[in-house]
Amino acid sequence: MFFDDRLATVLRQRASSDVGLRTQFRQLLDILGEERTSASSASDPALVAAAWMRMNALAEEIPAASRAKMVREPGWRFRNPELAAHLSNFEPEVASAALNRAQLSSDDWSALIPRLPVRARGFLRLRRDLPLDVEKLLERLGVHDRGLPRPDKVTDDAEAPAPEEDCAADPGADFVPPPPVRLSGIDADAAPPHDIVSDTETATSENAPDPVDEGRSEISALVERIAAFKRNREVGAEPDTTEPRLPLGEDELRSRPQVRAFGFAADAGGRIEWADSEVAAMVIGTRLVAPARLGSANRQTPLERAFYRRQPIIATPKSLVGAEAITGEWIVDAQPRFTDSGNFAGYFGRFRRLANTDSGFVSAAQREADRIRQLLHELRTPITAVQGYAEVIQQQLFGAAPHEYRALAAAIAADAARILAGFEELDRLAKLETGVIEIEPGKADLALIIGQTNRQLDQVLRPRMAGIALEDTQVQAIVGISTDQAEALAWRLLATLGGGSSAGEMLNATLETIGNNAVLTCELPAQLLAEEDIFTAEARPIGTAINAGLFGAGFALRLARAEARAAGGNLVRDDETIVLTLPLARDDRTTQAPEKSEI
Repeated sequence: MFFDDRLATVLRQRASSDVGLRTQFRQLLDILGEERTSASSASDPALVAAAWMRMNALAEEIPAASRAKMVREPGWRFRNPELAAHLSNFEPEVASAALNRAQLSSDDWSALIPRLPVRARGFLRLRRDLPLDVEKLLERLGVHDRGLPRPDKVTDDAEAPAPEEDCAADPGADFVPPPPVRLSGIDADAAPPHDIVSDTETATSENAPDPVDEGRSEISALVERIAAFKRNREVGAEPDTTEPRLPLGEDELRSRPQVRAFGFAADAGGRIEWADSEVAAMVIGTRLVAPARLGSANRQTPLERAFYRRQPIIATPKSLVGAEAITGEWIVDAQPRFTDSGNFAGYFGRFRRLANTDSGFVSAAQREADRIRQLLHELRTPITAVQGYAEVIQQQLFGAAPHEYRALAAAIAADAARILAGFEELDRLAKLETGVIEIEPGKADLALIIGQTNRQLDQVLRPRMAGIALEDTQVQAIVGISTDQAEALAWRLLATLGGGSSAGEMLNATLETIGNNAVLTCELPAQLLAEEDIFTAEARPIGTAINAGLFGAGFALRLARAEARAAGGNLVRDDETIVLTLPLARDDRTTQAPEKSEI
């Protein structure tokens, strides 16, 4: 490597997703964690300063527990004291992980420790691999281990040896009491509390308590309190709110909620190699598909068929077996991924729970709808490609093209757009009839929308003396769906009826409110009156200026009926008329109630 541009490469990336933020933070740890000669001296100082600033910005987006977990990972080298100094200014868990993970030389430790915040120096007291000169430096700075001393340092009065010559020389010499026991939170160099160790005269009196025995009694009392707390927790007793709470692993006893969804990435063999952190340990190594065997093509599942053909996996069922949190039926959505050279590299996507996993029942209509959506997805791919190439030729993006070719390309692009619009309608109908999607709630003035739609149709139908004559009742009908949904429904219904009217045929329509519903009643055109079931009619619009859909009047009315039912209403045929019913918005229902009572 002639020059190291890794740091510049990482800083050029603009991560926006949670995975991208964590990946960039991990990359900065890898690069900045190396020795100073490669991370600071050999790099541009401005670039290194930008790296510290980027790390601070990432720290605001990534939780401290996640950053501490990345610092504690053993798969990277931490030899840069500058990184240790930088991380020691973060949250306690991050600072503790950094100072316990860093592998520095004796000189680096000696230069780093005086620069550390006072609260961060204490994290080093638990390390047992520091050089001797570093431990002496910590002792001089007052950083001590808070544990109890070794037993050989605490002796009773009767066991304490006394040189015979000293006793003989000075029999009245003062007795030196044993050293006090160091309890948690008490510095060895500080003056001991009066209630644990008093002065020399009190310690030599016969009735004075032994400091060692008192320290042991306090420790025994603390152990007993911890044991009692555990016993109460196991039997389900109410905790004593007057006592301080200790981190005794309460979270481990709580039942984990069932996972509803998670992201994953699989390798070229179909084995999951990455997943969201909450389920990574449960699913990594699991196979999406079984290994291919000779003669098994006729018995492949939809997931296996899509995988071995390197096709997108759309709403495909998959069963997982393992931990309780992931066991059950899932729906998989994934896209294939390829290397720069075009080789297949696996899939990345998402698992999600079935909406009716508890009952374990999937209706035939839902299975059929899933198959339709999968078929539509496979059909969209080539049509989208055709549309894209046609637009390239029509817009001459790759070079000049004759006008005749451009006209043909424009016609092909328009046909492709109409086909894709028809696919959208098929997909919408399948989702509405199986309850996968719902109509967006809101408030829409149905009278205003129907009036505007009818005026648009009138401009086209008037030349042939046809159209829809809407009775002016001055009614106010605020329905409980969004304006966009109401406009689409009104156009689909009125355009189908108006487009099917012949020359000189006028259809009468009325809009009124009945109870808590807005009701639109319109006469059927002659070409639909002869149909036994108007929702399966194949009639086409008489003119080409108005077209409510690609699949004829029956499909358009069936889609309008599905939308009305999803909104809480209905669309039915009543002899020679068709009736659309939509529920009024809740606020509007209260204003209609008095009128209903008077009637």
